Amino acid sequence: MKNDDMELVRGSGNVFTDFGHPNAGLEQARAIIAAKIISILDDRSLTSREAEKQTGVSHSEFSRIRNAQLRRFTLDRMIGILGKLDEDVEVSVTFRPRQHDIGSPQLL
Repeated sequence: MKNDDMELVRGSGNVFTDFGHPNAGLEQARAIIAAKIISILDDRSLTSREAEKQTGVSHSEFSRIRNAQLRRFTLDRMIGILGKLDEDVEVSVTFRPRQHDIGSPQLL
C-alpha cells in the first residue's frame, strides 16, 4: 500500500463519539475510571479475589472491570470502588452545547 492510499482522520478525543455511540461521554467516563481501577490493582499486584477481601466489592465486579464489561456500572458505583481502594477522587464536569452535523435531525 502506498502512502497516497491512506487518509489521515483526526479523532474527537472520545473514541465513543467517533464511533457514533449515543452516550459517548458516559462511556468514556466509565472507561477512564475503569482504567484507573485496573492500574491500581496492577500496581498493588492484586487479583480480583484479593481486591474483594480488601474492599468488600465482589471479585466478579473487578473481573468485569478488567474485561471492560462496564455497562452494569454507574459512575457513582465505580467512584465508590476507587474510594474502597483508598483513593480520593476529584470530578470536574464541563457543560457545552452539542455540535450537530448539518443535515442531521435535531430534537426541539
